[in-house]
Amino acid sequence: MNFRRGRGHEDLEINLVPLIDVLLVIIIFLVVSATFSRINELQINLPTADANQQQEKPLVINVGIDANGKTSVNNADVPERTVENLTLALRKAAGNGKEPTVIISADAQTTHQSVINVMEAARQAGLTHVTFATQSAGS
Repeated sequence: MNFRRGRGHEDLEINLVPLIDVLLVIIIFLVVSATFSRINELQINLPTADANQQQEKPLVINVGIDANGKTSVNNADVPERTVENLTLALRKAAGNGKEPTVIISADAQTTHQSVINVMEAARQAGLTHVTFATQSAGS
């Protein structure tokens, strides 16, 4: 029984808009949830060598100044507190070392002039790396 005699066949259409929407949601879900591994990393095996380690340690000259201004260079007392005697003691302590570091450990109650004398002696001895030893406030 054909009830639609006079009518022609309507072409069936597939609506692609909902299909595209669903595919875009699936693609977005995959992109967001996918984990990416780094395949482009270089695998490098570094070469080995039998080189000597650096044996030379930097030379350190410890200068101590007590509250009375008494000075010692590497635990050896300097008899007179003049800049010339300090310069000689620093040159003797430096020897032939390359760029020694002078560490001044001065008492908190020592005079400013005693510290300046040590710094001047270091300058005259050609020692340019001068630093001060401190301790934390809690100690």
